[in-house]
Amino acid sequence: MAMPAMKRQGLGPLRAFLVLVGISALCSVALGTRRGSASLDERGHKHRHPGHLSLHRHRQRAGKEGQVLHRSKRGWVWNQFFVIEEYTGPDPVLVGRLHSDADSGVGNIKYILSGEGAGTIFVIDDNTGNIHATKTLDREEQAQYTLTAQAVDRDTNKPQEPPSQFIVKVQDINDNPPEFLHGPYYARVPEMSNVGTSVMQVTATDADDPTYGNSARLVYSILQGQPYFSVEPQTGIIRTALPNMDREARQDYDVVIQAKDMGGHMGGLSGTTQVKITLTDVNDNPPKFPQSVYPMSVSEDKVPGEEVGRLKAKDPDLGDNGMVNYRLIDGDGLGMFELSTDSETREAVIKLKKHVDFETKRSYTLKVEGSNQHLDPQYLAWGPYKDEATIKISVEDADEPPVFVAPIYTFEVEENAPEGTLVGRVHAKDTDVANNPVRYMIPLYTDIEQFFSVNSEDGKITTTRPLDREAQAWHNISVSATEIGGHHQDTKVRVNIKVKDMNDNAPEFGNNNEVLMCETVAPGKDIETVSAVDKDELAHRQHFTFSLAPEVTHNHNFSLKDNRDSTASIYVLRKGFSRLTQDVYYLPIEINDNGFPAMSSTNTLTIRVCSCDSRDTILSCNVEPYVLHAGLSTGALIAILACIVILLAIVVLFVALRRQKKEPLIVFEEEDIRENIITYDDEGGGEEDTEAFDIATLQNPDGANGFLPRKDMKPELQFSIRPGTGHTAANSVDVDDFIKSRIAEADSDPTAPPYDSIQIYGYEGRGSLAGSLSSLESVTTESDLDYDYLQSWGPRFKKLADLYGTKDSIMDDDDDGEDS
Repeated sequence: MAMPAMKRQGLGPLRAFLVLVGISALCSVALGTRRGSASLDERGHKHRHPGHLSLHRHRQRAGKEGQVLHRSKRGWVWNQFFVIEEYTGPDPVLVGRLHSDADSGVGNIKYILSGEGAGTIFVIDDNTGNIHATKTLDREEQAQYTLTAQAVDRDTNKPQEPPSQFIVKVQDINDNPPEFLHGPYYARVPEMSNVGTSVMQVTATDADDPTYGNSARLVYSILQGQPYFSVEPQTGIIRTALPNMDREARQDYDVVIQAKDMGGHMGGLSGTTQVKITLTDVNDNPPKFPQSVYPMSVSEDKVPGEEVGRLKAKDPDLGDNGMVNYRLIDGDGLGMFELSTDSETREAVIKLKKHVDFETKRSYTLKVEGSNQHLDPQYLAWGPYKDEATIKISVEDADEPPVFVAPIYTFEVEENAPEGTLVGRVHAKDTDVANNPVRYMIPLYTDIEQFFSVNSEDGKITTTRPLDREAQAWHNISVSATEIGGHHQDTKVRVNIKVKDMNDNAPEFGNNNEVLMCETVAPGKDIETVSAVDKDELAHRQHFTFSLAPEVTHNHNFSLKDNRDSTASIYVLRKGFSRLTQDVYYLPIEINDNGFPAMSSTNTLTIRVCSCDSRDTILSCNVEPYVLHAGLSTGALIAILACIVILLAIVVLFVALRRQKKEPLIVFEEEDIRENIITYDDEGGGEEDTEAFDIATLQNPDGANGFLPRKDMKPELQFSIRPGTGHTAANSVDVDDFIKSRIAEADSDPTAPPYDSIQIYGYEGRGSLAGSLSSLESVTTESDLDYDYLQSWGPRFKKLADLYGTKDSIMDDDDDGEDS
C-alpha cells in the first residue's frame, strides 16, 4: 500500500518516521533530494529505507554567484497508519517510530503519546519514540484510533515540535463467519408451481470490512433440498427446481442454505440456516367415489325422514378445494328417497322420502354425483372435477300391521233401531306374505257407553241398544284390527256413525207459555200468538196444527184460531175479568205435527190477569195487595223466620253443651254428714315417702326447732301455727325425749303432718239405686239392720254400740212425743 506524497505540514524541526509492521504493503517514500540535506542512518546510507518517515526543516542555501536559493520543504502525509487485527504473537506489535531532528541521540528528547488507547493499547518508548500495540485489536469492535504525538525537552518539558495528530487504522482480516440473523425461515409456495417460482429470499451478514478484500463478499449455496429447490448464489433467492411438486405426495421440505465469504473460495468462512418450505394446496384433484356401486337396504316399516345409508367421495385437497357437493341425478327412486349432506363429515346421506312397500316394489336404483364447488381456472384442463356412483336400495319385508280397505268409514243407522241392528262392516287384510287372519275389536275408550259391538271375525258392526238421535246424533268410534300370529300388530280405523232421525218427539210451545192480560181487555182481542218446536231433525219441514183441548172446547173465556202457518192466535171471548175473582186461567192447547207417524202433545197456556192503566200498560199482576192488606211483607216474614231459626240453634247448642258437661262428684245436702274430710289421691309411700316427712330432722336434733311444713299437699283447713314448746335440752341427743315432745306437739296442732287421709269408695254417684255404702252415713239413713249385738262384743265396741244402737231409742222417743 503506497503512502501519499509529501506536502508541507509546517511541523517545524520535528522529523518523525513510522515503521509500519504487518502483512499489508509498506509505505512508499518519495524523497526530495537536496544537497547536504539528507540525514544519514546508522549505516551512513544516503537513502531512506522503506518504512521510515522523515520530516525536514526548511533550509536556505546560497546559490552560485552569491544568489540565495530557496527550496520549499515537503513534509510526509503521515496521519494514517495501519495495524493488523487479531495479532496473537508473543511480543507487542511495533506500529511505528517517532524521531525528531532535535534528538541528538543522547536522550535529551522525550516523546509523548496521547489520544484513544494511549497508555493502554498503544505505548511509546519516550527515548526511542517506538510505538507498540500491547493488546490484540478487533476491527469489529473499533476500526480506528486517533492519537497525538509530541516531542518535548526531557529536562524542561519544553515542546520541541508542535503536537501532531495521526490515525491508526485496524487492518481487517477474515475472522467473522457469515450469519443469518432471522433464521430459521418458514416459507410457503403453491403446489404444482412452475420451475423457477420464487419461494423467498434469505440474507446473511458478515461483520468483516466489506471495503477490504473479499472478507465480506458472500456467496449462497444449497446444502440440503435438492433437487426440489435452488438458490441464487449472489442474491440468496430460493426458487423451485422441479415441476409438478404435489402436496398430496409430500407437503413439507427442510432446506439448508449456506452463505460463504471470500467469494466462496477455499479458506472462506461460512454460516448456514434452515428454511422450512410448505406446499400449499390447490384444487388439482377431482373427487372420487371409492366404489362404483353402493348397496343399501331399508325396511318397509321405516317412516319418512329416517336414514337409509351414507357414502362419501374422497378428495385429497384441503378446505374449500376438497369440498364435495352431492346430488341425485337419475334412478327410479328419485321420488322415494332424498339426499342431504352432513355438514361435519361431508358425507352424502340418503333418507327415506316416502313409505316403501315390500309387496309393491322390492328394489330401487339411484345415481349420485359428487363434484367440487370451488374450481381453479389454472387447472381446469385436469378435470372433470366430478364423479358418479350408483346406489342400489333393496326393500326388506317387515311384519306390518293389517291395512283397512278404506281410510275412514261412515255408516247410518235408524233412530230407535232395535238391538242387534247391522250398522256396517269394516274390512282389513294382512299385506305381508304370510297373510295372517285378522281379528276386530272396538277400543273401549272410543265407545265408553258401548252402544256398538263388532264381530271379531268379519268386522260387522251392530247396535247394542236403541239409539236416540236427539241425545247424540253422531257416534265416532274406532275399530282395531289385529293380525293373528306374528307380532300381533294392530291398526285402527275411524268409523263415523250417523243416527237417522225418526219422528219420535211431539211438538211443544216454542215461546213463553204464559200470557199477561189486562182486566179491561175487550172481547175479540188477540192476546197472544203461539208457535211450536219439534226436537226431531225434520222439524223445519214439518207443519204444526193447533186446537183447544176437548175439555175446554166450549169455554166462554178464550178461543183459538189456527193460522195454518204453524202458529195460532188466542182471542178473548168476553169482558169483565177481575183479579179479585180469578187472577189466573189455564188454557190447554193440543199441537199436532205432520210427521210419520204423526205426533201430538197438549201444552197448557197460562193466562194471568193484570191491572193496567188507561193505555193498557200493565201495572201489576200480583194478587197479594188485595189479599194481605193487614199482613206483613215477604221480607219481614223472612227476617222473622231467620230470627226464629237462630234462637233455635242457640237453644240446641246450649242443651248439647249441658249434656257434655261432667257431673260434679259432690254430696247432696241431705248426704252431708258435717265432717271435715280432706281427700287427695295419695296412698302414702311408706318409708320411701320423702315428701311427707323430713327424716333429716330426726337425724339432727339441733335443727328440730324450725317449722317444716308438708311439701306434698297443703291442708284445706288453715290454722294459725302455734309455736312449739321450747326444750331446755335443745342440744341434747336424747332422741326419746325429742320424739315424745314432737308427738305431743303434733297431737295439739291440727296443721302438723301427717294429715288424716280418708279415701271414700262408697259413693255410687247421684241417682244410684244402691246409694252410698259408707257406714258413716248409716246414722242418718233408714236401715233395717239391727246393731244391738254390738253391746255383747265388749268394751272395745262400746262406742259403735252407743253410736248405732241409739237408733231404736231415738225412734221410740219420737213416737212417744207424737203420742203425747
